[in-house]
Order: sequence, then C-alpha cells, then structure tokens
Amino acid sequence: MCQGIRVGRNFLLGLVLAAVPLAHAIAEISVTGVRIGAYQTKTRFVLDLSKRFTFQVFALADPYRIVVDLPEVDWKLDPRAKIRSGLVTGFRYGLFAPGKSRMVIDTGTPVRVSKAFLLEPNGRFGYRLVLDFKKVSREAFLRDVRRLPPAPKVRPRPPTARPERRQSRGLPVIAIDPGHGGVDPGAIGASGSREKKITLALARELRRQLLASGRYRVVMTRDRDVFRRLRSRIAIAQRAGARLFISLHADSMENRRIRGASVYTLSETASDKEAAALARKENKADLIAGLDLSDQSPVVAKILIDLRQRLTKNQSAIFASGLVRELGKTVRMLRNTHRFAGFAVLKAPEIPSVLVELGYLSNATDERLMRHRRHRSRVATAIVRAVNGFFTRQQAYGQP
Repeated sequence: MCQGIRVGRNFLLGLVLAAVPLAHAIAEISVTGVRIGAYQTKTRFVLDLSKRFTFQVFALADPYRIVVDLPEVDWKLDPRAKIRSGLVTGFRYGLFAPGKSRMVIDTGTPVRVSKAFLLEPNGRFGYRLVLDFKKVSREAFLRDVRRLPPAPKVRPRPPTARPERRQSRGLPVIAIDPGHGGVDPGAIGASGSREKKITLALARELRRQLLASGRYRVVMTRDRDVFRRLRSRIAIAQRAGARLFISLHADSMENRRIRGASVYTLSETASDKEAAALARKENKADLIAGLDLSDQSPVVAKILIDLRQRLTKNQSAIFASGLVRELGKTVRMLRNTHRFAGFAVLKAPEIPSVLVELGYLSNATDERLMRHRRHRSRVATAIVRAVNGFFTRQQAYGQP
C-alpha cells in the first residue's frame, strides 16, 4: 500500500488504506444497505455487501471527501435515503468506469480514516465494509500523507467515439450528452428520481428519432449509467466530428413551485444570477465524482475566444432560438427561455452546443412528466424538429 499527495487546485491524497485481493465477476457483488453511527470520538460508516471484494480508500480536499473505489457492483440502496450523520454530510455512489464503481463520502472537514476493514458474516449481518473517521486539523491531514511516497493517479480512459452502426456516411453527426451518470447522480427529484436516469432515457429516445429520420448519424457521450468527465464528453463529440452538441439536464431548486424548461448557450458572462449558479453547479460534476482537477486541460479550464469560436457561439445561439421555439409548442418554458452561462461542457470551439434544462425535478408536476415515456417522446420530437430546422437553414445559406 502507498500514500501520497499532489499539490494543485485540489489536493489528491492517494491514501490506499485497505485492499482485500479476491477474484470477482463484474456486477456479481451487491451493496444492500448503508448505516452511519455517530460517536463522541469517531463516525463509523458501514456498507452491507453480498460478497467480499477488493477496495481502495483515499481522501480529497477542497472540498473534503473520502473516496472508496471497488469493483463494479449492483447498488440496491434506496435513492431517497438521507445519509448524513456525525462527520458525514453526504454520500453518493455509482459506476465510475467499466468494471469499477465508486462511492464518495462528503465530510465537510478534514478527517483521518483510522480504520478500514471487512467484517465476515455473522448470524445477523452478511459481509460489511467498515470505515471509521476521526476529525483532524488540515495540517494533520496533510502531514499524514507527506510521510510516504505518492500513489499513482487513476484516470478512467474515455471511450472511443463511434457513431451508431448502420448509419450512412456523409450525414451530419449529432452528439447527445445525457448529463451526469454513475457516481454523479445530478439533481434528486421530489419523489426520489435521479437526473442521470431521466437524461439517459430522453437521450435514448432522441437518438432513436434522429436515426429514424434517416438524416443524421448519432454519437452518445454515454449509453449507460456510468460517469463521464466533462472534458471526455467534449472529446467524444470532437472525435466523432459532431456538427451539433446537445447536453440534456434537469434542474432542482428549493422553491418547488417553479417549473419549466430552458435552453442555455455558452457565455463567460452569465445572463442572470440563476444561470451563473447553475453553471457553477454543473461544472462541479468532476469534483462530485471524486476527481483531482489540478490537471484540467486548457479546453475545459480556459478557452481563448478566437474568431472560430465566435462563429460557433453565433451558430449555437441560432440553434438555441429554434429549439426554444419548438420546445415551447410542447412543454412549459421558463419566462427567460434562452440563457447564457459558462458551462464547461459547451466549450468545444468548433461545435455549436446547447444545454437543455428539461424542467425542475424539484417540482412534482415537472418530475412526473419527465418520468413519463410519452412526454419524453414529445420532447424528443420537438428537439428533432429544431435540429431539422437548423440544418435546413445551414443548407439555405450554403454553410457546411
């Protein structure tokens, strides 16, 4: 086992606390329950499992998180359960990369994982993963890891972008980006629905309709409940030679009465405070999944706004205008329908890109509609109409 630290915008504390090397088959392990015990000197986090498995634990700062990597597992937990007690302020989980699951435990303060071990089954419980946390100062947190050599960084390999088979070559490629996924669930709905599942369901329906039109090829940034880095989403679209990038999301907010869809395009100056706040939240997707962001590529971290990107931003605005018009025929829209903000996922300099907020999962009516297959089909049809209108306009103006 090894420990280490990398100093950057975030500190990656690659603290591998425990590993139990045992053979396993993908998804044959189930996680069936989670419990937290808050004591005077520690917080104990317990995960119930169906089998033994190999795991690694490390910590991240700014914000403080404990990350546990494990084999691909079947998560059988109640998504509505509130996991918050003692030093634990939040908990999320999911597929991080093919064959690898991840759970991220928010602590809100520097902690030391004093114990990490597996318990054998007894008469009452099966296998259990046990983590004990103790609060420490930031100085102690950093001092612990400086004593040992650095651990290797884990970087999931982005998939190779291949537009769907059986598609005619020469047709424009549309990149569909279902927001969030895997360990990053996105917004949680009023009745427990998760943004990552809503966006994937709509993305699949949109793909089906685009392909059925015979006018386009399609590439998906993800086609399963798996995590994708923001910059890998852009790279997938670029490698496929996409002519449009459509990112699908569903928002959530404290005021549960607000409902309606909206469309965003890229601008480093947000159109309003809500747009700016949403962009900040969406741009934290990699952080939420437990990644060190100190090596962000220039494509995501900073874009030089050259003439080419100015043209792309204009094309994005044109597509967004048509999209607002078509969606308005089908769904309820916010009063300020077309907004601008610095979304990292929209920063491909050569691809017109939009981010569609399908509605508010925090609103019971919006959530119910988004979960309904017929509603998703109508929304997809409206997006296809907007795509058709965009390329018809391109052809009329002699643009490639």
